[in-house]
Amino acid sequence: MSYEQIEVETSSRIGIVRANRPEFRNAQSFKMIEEMDDAFSQLEKDPGIRVVILQGAGEHFSAGHDLGTPQQKEDYKSRPHDYGSGNMAHLQYTWDYYVDASLRWRDLKKPTIAQVQGNCIFGGYLIASCMDLIVASDDAMFLPSHLQLFTAPWDMAIRRAKGILFENRFVPAQEAYELGLVHRVVQREQLEQETWAQAERIAKNDLITLRMLKQSINGAQDAMGYRTAVQAAHANYMVLHDHMIMANDKDPREKPTILSPVEAAKKKLQKNADLQK
Repeated sequence: MSYEQIEVETSSRIGIVRANRPEFRNAQSFKMIEEMDDAFSQLEKDPGIRVVILQGAGEHFSAGHDLGTPQQKEDYKSRPHDYGSGNMAHLQYTWDYYVDASLRWRDLKKPTIAQVQGNCIFGGYLIASCMDLIVASDDAMFLPSHLQLFTAPWDMAIRRAKGILFENRFVPAQEAYELGLVHRVVQREQLEQETWAQAERIAKNDLITLRMLKQSINGAQDAMGYRTAVQAAHANYMVLHDHMIMANDKDPREKPTILSPVEAAKKKLQKNADLQK
């Protein structure tokens, strides 16, 4: 499979999957997700790769789901979609692209690291949270929400998750570290170097050891209800999404209404910054 919206590199037992749409802040189109899914699968099968790093090109890790870039719109026109339109279509494609695919990445049989800089919003948070570790730059800002794959209650202490989600606010890198969401926080200019060093330390272990460790850890989390909970939460996401669509009178097929909460969170962030001046 040739890639248009991502880049893949391999070196010294480490693979890199890089979202490469910096002009759109790495907004996640259907094509990007399909390409990432294929790349993760190929790296999982490669016996020479022991660790996989997920990156985002440019200033920001990811601004979230693609809400209608020219490429995304053209993609709708250029290939037939099996999903059709309406609520049933939205139910199925959000499950396929954001639940099934994300859980496959979470269960990749090799350790994974998200290298996060700048904004990591909604869909960006979703894919970062599916990686085993997150190494973040000191300017990284995370915006969790009730996403298609709802992991926030598993990513941090439950009452802290409630407080952040109820407030609908950004989480700075240092706070994300204190919450246990982020493994390490480093200076922006050292992010790539430090993430690579982390991957190299992990890659010193043999592949079977890494695979068994990861499967046992993920299995323990699943025994506590992770997989059942995140899959069941997709139904609540659909109710929330349809509520937002009805409130804004928009077509759920063409433009899911998730931009408004992002704008609200940005306004809070700007207000706080103004108060600190």
